[in-house]
Amino acid sequence: MTPQQSTSRSNNLSKKSSNQKIVLTVVAVVIVITMIVLYMTCNGGKKNADVRSVRAVPVVATKAIIGNLPVILTSLGIVTPTDVVIVKTRVNGQLLRVSFTEGQMVQQGDLLAEIDPRPYEVQLMQAEGQRARNQAAYQHAKADLDRYKNLVDQGIVSKQQLDAQTAQTDQLAAALKSDDGSLESAKLNLTYCRITAPVSGRVGLRQVDPGNLVSTSDTNGIVVITPLMPIYVSFSVPAVSIGDIIKRDRDYKKIGIEAWNDNFTTKLAVGKLWAVDNQVDTTTGTVKFKALFDNQDASLFPNEFVNVRLYVDTLKKVVLIPSSAVQKSPQGDFVYVVKDDSTVEMRLINVMASQGEQTALTGGLGSGETVVTDGIEKLRPGAKISIPGASPQHDSGGAGRERQGQEQGKTKS
Repeated sequence: MTPQQSTSRSNNLSKKSSNQKIVLTVVAVVIVITMIVLYMTCNGGKKNADVRSVRAVPVVATKAIIGNLPVILTSLGIVTPTDVVIVKTRVNGQLLRVSFTEGQMVQQGDLLAEIDPRPYEVQLMQAEGQRARNQAAYQHAKADLDRYKNLVDQGIVSKQQLDAQTAQTDQLAAALKSDDGSLESAKLNLTYCRITAPVSGRVGLRQVDPGNLVSTSDTNGIVVITPLMPIYVSFSVPAVSIGDIIKRDRDYKKIGIEAWNDNFTTKLAVGKLWAVDNQVDTTTGTVKFKALFDNQDASLFPNEFVNVRLYVDTLKKVVLIPSSAVQKSPQGDFVYVVKDDSTVEMRLINVMASQGEQTALTGGLGSGETVVTDGIEKLRPGAKISIPGASPQHDSGGAGRERQGQEQGKTKS
């Protein structure tokens, strides 16, 4: 090996050794940095966990109170008029004119339509003529009868002739009575040519136009009248609630009823219970009820669907809490009660009745105790809570009580 080759090999070994040292140094630095990051991460997570463990849960709470709770049954009802009258003609003929406007309010006796009266005027004249002829014949037969009676007394006319004249007079009297019936029938038909409203109410759309021939056999009639004042609302109530409505010691017709719109935002009318069906519908397990409303402002419209609120009873002097505070569990209904140390306790309750946003209790909670109404999903028994805007005694961790003690100490000194 020449001196030049030896020198080159020595330089290569030196460079290789330097590279290995650099690689080892880089690896060592990476390991140290990784360990530092892991240490900081673990300590930071532990600190954050500690912070979370003592952080109070913000909630909304309210106190239980003593009050009255109305017992209300709700149901879907349909508005039904007291009468639905299809106005039909009672005589056949041509419709001359219509005297109403579609959709208007009419009173009983108002003229609605007229039928051509001329055929019935002719019939009336014929009936009057027939009666006049029979009246004259009757008067003549009656005069003959009086004469026959005198002649029989004198022995000039036989008793048989008198009986025949009497029978003829009676026949003419009967014919005269039949003519009276025909005359009244003709007058009645002439009256039927003027069609009037049989009830007060609102007329619907016209079913036939003037100029058409109308008949007593027409099924649609001329127009339909539906009374609006008063008006009924029909609805159904579960059979299990019948005992609460119908009690021996009260008149169920005095129970108040309200009709509301579809989403219970507007009260439409106030009425009273009017009638109860006499049996339970076995297919639905409900009983049909009917309520009566004055409807002077026409707020209820026939065949309209409304929500019905039936005020059955009033629970007096019971413990009331918001319905949002009541929760369900396998053990039963419960609430979270706020304790003096700003923690919550899970307590079972006995619900008497729930109505909208209020719930009445029969046990498990006393008046004045505070229950959580919002933020319940974040709570567990014994959890710390904070109530924004509440008095200092509900501050988390007892800080409020510490401030109160300091202020009391300053006051004593």
